[in-house]
Amino acid sequence: MSLIEVRHLKTLTALRETGSLVEAADRVHLTQSALSHQLKDLEEKLGCQLFIRKTKPVRFTSAGLRLLQLADDVIPSFRSAQRDIQRFAEGESGRLHIAIECHSCYEWLMPTIDHFREHWPDVELDLSTAFSFMPLPALARGDLDLVVTSDPVDIPNIEYVPLFQYESQVALSRHHKLSTKEYIEPQDLENETLITYPIEAERLDIFRNFLDPAGIRPAKIRHCELTLMMMQLVASGRGVCCLPNWALTEYTNRQYVITKSLGEEGIWCKLYLAIRKDQRDSSYIQDLISTASQTCFKNLKGILSPDL
Repeated sequence: MSLIEVRHLKTLTALRETGSLVEAADRVHLTQSALSHQLKDLEEKLGCQLFIRKTKPVRFTSAGLRLLQLADDVIPSFRSAQRDIQRFAEGESGRLHIAIECHSCYEWLMPTIDHFREHWPDVELDLSTAFSFMPLPALARGDLDLVVTSDPVDIPNIEYVPLFQYESQVALSRHHKLSTKEYIEPQDLENETLITYPIEAERLDIFRNFLDPAGIRPAKIRHCELTLMMMQLVASGRGVCCLPNWALTEYTNRQYVITKSLGEEGIWCKLYLAIRKDQRDSSYIQDLISTASQTCFKNLKGILSPDL
C-alpha cells in the first residue's frame, strides 16, 4: 500500500468525475502526458491495469474500482485532518463576510458554504447583498472579507484568486429565428429583448466583451432577478439572455432552451475570489478557496482550469 499516494487517489477521482484523461489532467493541474505517465507508473508498480484505455466515459477495472473506493474513504478524512491541524495552529474563530456579483453563483457557492460551516463552526460567516453594487471597495475597506466576481479591478491590497474559466452563451427559444445559426454575431441582437440580472450593463459579459466593442445595443433590456424566471421568459419567446455555460446546462439538458456561442471563437471569462492580501494566509480563507475550487470542478459542466 506504500506504493499508493494521495495524489494517485486524487487523479483517479478526477478521472472518474470527468470521464476523460484530458479533463482529468486539467482538474489536477497536470499536462495530459504527465497524468498518463503517473497512471502508467502506478499500474506498473501495482502489477495490474486500473482502467480501460480508449473508452468514453472511462471504464475502470476491478482494481481501479477498489482504489476509487479507497479514495472515497481516504480523501475526505485527509482533508478533514488538514483542516483540524490548521485550526489547532491558528485558532478556530474569525469572520468571513462574502458578497456575490454573479447571481448564478449561488448554485455552487451554497454547497461550498455548507461544507465550510461544518468544518469552521466558530467562524462568523455571512453572505451579504448589502454591497452588491460596489462590493470591491467594501472589501478594501474591510466591510467584506471575500467577493465572488468576474470583473477584477486594480485596487490596492486586493488579490484575485482565479477559480475557473467559463464561456458566456446566449440562451434562445428552441423556435427562435436565430436557432439555426452556428453562432451569434453582435448585430443579431440589435432587434432583440435582452433579459439580464438587475445590474449595470457595463458589468455584464455580453455588453463588456461583445456588444459594446461592436457599438450594438439590443432593442430592449428586461431585468429579472431569478435564473429560472429568465429561462421561462426565454423558452416562451419573450427575449434572449446570456449566462455562463455551466448555469445553462440544466435547462439545455431538459430542452427548455438552446444555446449559442458569442462569435465564432466564443467569449471566455474567468471567475475570481477577491480577498485582501493581508488575509491570504488565513487558514480558513485558504480552506474556503480550496473547497470552492473542488466544488466547482465537481459540480459544474463546461468549465476549464483558469491556467489554460
